[in-house]
Amino acid sequence: MKSYVILISGRGSNMRSLLEANLPGRCVAVISNRPDAAGLVFAAARGIPTVVVDHKAFENREAFDAALLEAIESHQPDLLILAGFMRLLTEAFVRRFEGRILNIHPSLLPAFPGLHTHKAALTAGVPVHGCTVHWVTPSLDAGPIILQASVPVHADDTEDTLAARVLEQEHLLYPKVVRKLLEG
Repeated sequence: MKSYVILISGRGSNMRSLLEANLPGRCVAVISNRPDAAGLVFAAARGIPTVVVDHKAFENREAFDAALLEAIESHQPDLLILAGFMRLLTEAFVRRFEGRILNIHPSLLPAFPGLHTHKAALTAGVPVHGCTVHWVTPSLDAGPIILQASVPVHADDTEDTLAARVLEQEHLLYPKVVRKLLEG
């Protein structure tokens, strides 16, 4: 049975959708860069080991990544899943997990990489928006696309209403992709 580690920074709604999907693998840890991440409580309640590697405790990104790498490798996962993990990772870190690290992004990449994607979509006036599961590479949100899901953009949408519809799709898409990867 393949194993995976999930990295989070906040409430962990995508992590929760993965854990509730009864995937054909084993989540061996949930790791957060923030000690107050609400998702840690949910994971711990499910009996999943949780670890905090607080990025604020480190002098630079390289030191943080080294500590994060150590925490992850102690669990020897087959797959590393970023689920709302809001830290840029160094090239050396990403290369260590190349071909085994994936992310979900709230836009139809390559459109709107980075932050504030819903605002960017509304400003651009696009008729559709959505989410993308992709392999992580050293370039931000530029890795090979695995699968996407789209939603219509309505004339009366706000950032919040659009974000809510996209998030619904994220919760369906991410478990679907992870399931296929764990099944081989």
